[in-house]
Amino acid sequence: MGVFGFVAMHIGLLILIPLWFRSIRLSRRGSVASGLSQASRVNHVGAILCKLCLARHNDSMRKDEMKASGSFRTRLRVAYLGVICMTVAGIQGLNAQPPRELPPVEPPPRDFETAEEHYAYLYEQAGGGTEHTMETIPVWDGLWSSGNNTMPAIFFENGTLAITMSSGGTIREGVLTPPYEEHFRARRAEMEEYGRQRFDRLTRCEHAGAARWLWEPYIKEFVNLPHQSWFMNDFMDETRRIHIGKAHVNIEAAHSPTGDIIGFWDGDKLVMWTKWVQPADYLRGMPLTSNQFEMVETWQQVVHEDGARQLVTQVTFYDPLALVRPQSAVYTHDSRPDLEAVGVRIRNWECANSSNSYLDEDGNTQFYLPGDPEYKDPRGFTDFPELPGQSLDPIFDADGAVR
Repeated sequence: MGVFGFVAMHIGLLILIPLWFRSIRLSRRGSVASGLSQASRVNHVGAILCKLCLARHNDSMRKDEMKASGSFRTRLRVAYLGVICMTVAGIQGLNAQPPRELPPVEPPPRDFETAEEHYAYLYEQAGGGTEHTMETIPVWDGLWSSGNNTMPAIFFENGTLAITMSSGGTIREGVLTPPYEEHFRARRAEMEEYGRQRFDRLTRCEHAGAARWLWEPYIKEFVNLPHQSWFMNDFMDETRRIHIGKAHVNIEAAHSPTGDIIGFWDGDKLVMWTKWVQPADYLRGMPLTSNQFEMVETWQQVVHEDGARQLVTQVTFYDPLALVRPQSAVYTHDSRPDLEAVGVRIRNWECANSSNSYLDEDGNTQFYLPGDPEYKDPRGFTDFPELPGQSLDPIFDADGAVR
C-alpha cells in the first residue's frame, strides 16, 4: 500500500468520523433529507476506506507469510484492522433513518389458547381473505432495515432494545414458565457478571430462527406474489416463504429454523401463521423458545407524511412450554432508499467456510487468528490454488490495489 496510502487512509478516517456524526445530528434534528444524503455519501467513502484497510492487511500478511505463524505483530495488525473496520461499520449502523414513535401493540381481539384458533378467527373475520392479482398485490419493494420493537417489554419491566444485549433490567415474573424463567435468570446473571452473554449460538453459524428474524439488524427484501410472499434476510440467507391460501404441510416430519408459514391477505394487510420452528431464542440475551413455538403476525405498510415507508408487524407469540400465556409485540421495518443509492445489495451469506469464531472450554466466544492452524482465510483460495483464477478475493490484485 505504501506510506502515502497509509497516511491517506488515516487522514480519511479522521475526516470521515466527524462527518458521520454530523449526518446523524442532521437526521435527528429533522433535516432528514440532508442527513440521509450526507450519510449515503460518507458511507460510500467509508466502505472504500475499509477496503483499503483490508488491502493493506492482505499486503502485510503476504510479506509476513515467511515469518513465524501467530506472531505478536500479526495478531496486533489483525486487532488494529478490526478496530478500524468495526468503527466504520458501527458508525454506518448509526446512520439508520431517524427513530419514529412505535405504533401501539395491538393484542388479539380476544384471548386464544392456540395460534391455530387465532389464525382461524382472523381468517373468518376477513371472509376467507382477499384474492389479489399481480395488478392489486401490495408492493413492498426496495431495501428495508429493522426498526424498533416492543418485544423486550414482554420480559423486562419497561424493557427496551437497549437492555437486551447488555446487563441490567428487571425481569417480569410470571411471563415465562418456571424452567424457562430459571434459565433466563441464569443467562442474565451471566451478563451481570461478565457484562455480556459470553457465547451466542450464531457463533456456530446457526440460523437466527423465526422469532429472532423479526429484528435481525441486517438488510431485508419483501416480494409479494398472489400465491406466495418471500421475506428475504441478508443474514444467513434466511428466507421466510409464506404460502398464501394454503394449509400447513410437513412431509419431512421435521422442524426448521424459520418453520412452515401460511397466510392470507385482508385488503393490504398480510396475515401469517408460523409453526414447526426449531428451538431458538428471541434475541441474544433474551429467553429461549421451545419446539412448540408458533406465532401469528399481521404485516402492513404505512406511508408517513414525509413520504417515508414503514412496515408494521403486529405479532402474538404462542409457546405453551415456555410462555405462561401468549404474548404480543409490535415490530417495524424502515424503507432504506439511502442504502440502495450507494449500491447496497443482498449477497449470498457464507459462514461455514469463513467464520473463525468458536466456543472455548470456558464457555466464551473466541476467534482463530491468522497463523492459528484452525484459521480459515475468507480471502484465500479454493482447493485448486495452483490454477489461475482460483482466488476467493479477485477484487484485490497481488499488489493490494483495489480494482
